[in-house]
Amino acid sequence: MATLSSARWWALGALVLSVLVLGLDATILNVALPTLATDLKATTGELQWIIDAYMVPFAALMLPAGALGDRFGRKRVLLIGLAAFGVASVVASFADGTGALIAARALMGAGAALIMPLSMSILPSVFGPEERGKAIAAWSAAMALGLPLGPVVGGYLLDHYWWGSIFLVNIPVVLVSLVATAVLLPESRDPSGSRLDLPGALLSVTGLAALVYGVIQAPIDGWRDPTVLASLAAGVALLAAFVAVERRAAAPMMDLAFFRSRVFLWGAVGTTVVSLGMSGLLFVVPQHFQAVLGHDAFGTGIRLIPMVAGLMAGGLAGERLVQRLGLRSVMTAGLLVLTAGFAVGAATSVTSSYGFVAAWLTVVGAGIGLTMVPAMDGVLATLPEERSGSGSATLQTLRQVGSALGVAALGSLLSAVYAAGLPSEAPPAAGDSVTAAVALGDPALLRVAREAFVSGMDVVILLCAAASLLVAVLVWIFIPRPARKTAKSEHELISAR
Repeated sequence: MATLSSARWWALGALVLSVLVLGLDATILNVALPTLATDLKATTGELQWIIDAYMVPFAALMLPAGALGDRFGRKRVLLIGLAAFGVASVVASFADGTGALIAARALMGAGAALIMPLSMSILPSVFGPEERGKAIAAWSAAMALGLPLGPVVGGYLLDHYWWGSIFLVNIPVVLVSLVATAVLLPESRDPSGSRLDLPGALLSVTGLAALVYGVIQAPIDGWRDPTVLASLAAGVALLAAFVAVERRAAAPMMDLAFFRSRVFLWGAVGTTVVSLGMSGLLFVVPQHFQAVLGHDAFGTGIRLIPMVAGLMAGGLAGERLVQRLGLRSVMTAGLLVLTAGFAVGAATSVTSSYGFVAAWLTVVGAGIGLTMVPAMDGVLATLPEERSGSGSATLQTLRQVGSALGVAALGSLLSAVYAAGLPSEAPPAAGDSVTAAVALGDPALLRVAREAFVSGMDVVILLCAAASLLVAVLVWIFIPRPARKTAKSEHELISAR
């Protein structure tokens, strides 16, 4: 099918539209966080849940989504995901409080869980190995394109309309994507038609939700709080049970045989850590731009563009360099670039100019693109075509777990450092978020709150730098060389299960 005609590039356009809506939604919401904190009186914990209510089902439901696509048809399940995402966007736009918004975001996450892995899993059935890298770069660029469009469009809407308009903007994109997918994409499925692993699905969803809840609530209630400890313990136990069930299942939702391939394993680790750092950064930087530097929502969106420009440039360069240098060298270089960007970013102070912030955001974006595109191409190359649905779902699940934990863990770390930096006599409302401190209008308190927030942001960014450096070393040690030949030979290793 990869060589039928130029129609495959039109089919790629349908896939690009399907993931563009996800990138658009992600950054629209991040820019809106300060507005939601003011209009809905949302605390930092509630802001984390507004994001993670989307990310948790997104991460946990992608595995059954991949299995459903393999069995019932990837195009069919992708269309269902797009429709669910569109309906949830309408519900979210008219939510009247944080609880309703969190529920709508969870429904959006379920729709996104169908869109992401199925759109990626169709690529190997449409493009051969010689063109797959270009297709993945275009697919990744669509996600990246949504990042600058989201803040700019969302910032304009927030400055001129009510906050619910940021979700309504998804609707025209979803409608166009639905039509393009229905008309242009071929259907594909796994002839073996494995059944859905319900025990695995329940364990993964509940385990991840419990773990994320505990991480978010810990800075609020304390790490020794019985509910927090019980939630963390339950999350770990349920996820351990999930792994045990998957090892014994006749038709596992997450096929652990994928991880026998070192390319798949370390490519997945690299993309997971990059996703963790990127999601954490997109949680804190918009708040820095608005609450510390004083920009409005539209200005915040514009000022995120250097990061996305770096991401797109890094992705294009990575797709070309991996052909000559191999996955091991390019991924390691990308992670080192990312480490350098984070390390510089950790030196940000209250008085740092936007030019300084834009410079290190550009480097961070380049590192993300240089790592992510080659890693996903390398991972897809290890998968037999008939198992691309479950394999890509596994990869995207790990990425979204990284994103969810990035917001939960790094957001909680930010909250803890921020609260510790406030004076004991500060009003309780100031401890909820730096945006709440800004709303109080006390100049002396605002100065201290901004310093405390930037200190927390620097700790978060420094932790991201350390994680990126560690993974760079591990990737260099463990990914085989030459990566592409090894990836092709590992089809038999994965198929042998």
